[in-house]
Amino acid sequence: MRNFVTLLLFLVLGSCSLPKAVPHIQAFEELPYPFPTQKARLSEDLEIAYFDEGKGEKVILFIHGLGSYAPAWKKNIESLRADYRCLAIDLPGYGKSSKGNYEASMTYFATVIKDFLDVLGIDKAVLVGHSMGGQIALTTALSYPEKVESLVLVAPAGFETFHKGERQWFREVLTPTSVKLTTVDQIKENIAWNFYDMPDDALFMVTDRIAMRKAKDFDAYCYIIPECVKGMVDQPVFDELPNVHQPALAIFGEQDNLIPNRFLNGGSTEAIGRQGVDRMPNARLMMVDKAGHFVNFERVAQVNDAIRAFLAENK
Repeated sequence: MRNFVTLLLFLVLGSCSLPKAVPHIQAFEELPYPFPTQKARLSEDLEIAYFDEGKGEKVILFIHGLGSYAPAWKKNIESLRADYRCLAIDLPGYGKSSKGNYEASMTYFATVIKDFLDVLGIDKAVLVGHSMGGQIALTTALSYPEKVESLVLVAPAGFETFHKGERQWFREVLTPTSVKLTTVDQIKENIAWNFYDMPDDALFMVTDRIAMRKAKDFDAYCYIIPECVKGMVDQPVFDELPNVHQPALAIFGEQDNLIPNRFLNGGSTEAIGRQGVDRMPNARLMMVDKAGHFVNFERVAQVNDAIRAFLAENK
């Protein structure tokens, strides 16, 4: 049980040798980001931090996963910005976006995506979502189909199903306190589960997460993560997948340690991916060997090439 709680705490963290350079920050706003950060005000109490890189006819909006932030997409953006306008946001409660007691339901986040695009004057975008971000992308496609041109679902949440008792357990097992008390060793260990072979250039995720513990807005971050877990289990999308009509590409790493959930379900990652895309009228599945849950970071060239080919097919 304790080990599973550790795994659940952060879907974007794992083990590695700890580099010396942990940033010293007083607030998340001081985290070192790879691109200039802009802000979009969506309401009186919500300002969204985002990257806006590149130009092109198509707009790609990258949506991070549980516990993560916009910099997780940096290697994808570095390449894809040559051909597309690439936006990557910090969801409410994450990174440099506003902190607060946000609802954190999937429909709330879908509305944030829609409002963000509206504020930037973007009619529709290609949504690329990782893990929880994939479930948010699917919910956006269902709630605001006019805003979604197509979908790239990277190891998405939402394809795996859980029964009522399991969903209730998810709601109860993770708390703000358990997030807050995650040790440095646990942070390092948690990252490894997201990779087949963690690359050195992913170490910033470890140092940033360690640095966050000293920030004045860390409590707000600890609040939002359990709320997001509740949001995912309270608003599953599996039964609604036949209503997702946009072209969709689902990408999974063959060695994903998180999908399926090894503590609750058997089977293979490919089987989970297949059961999801088979319910969607215009979707296909891509499996990437020697890649884990963070397949877009670990096998960036393959994933970026697949995104380019997919978008070329769906002009």
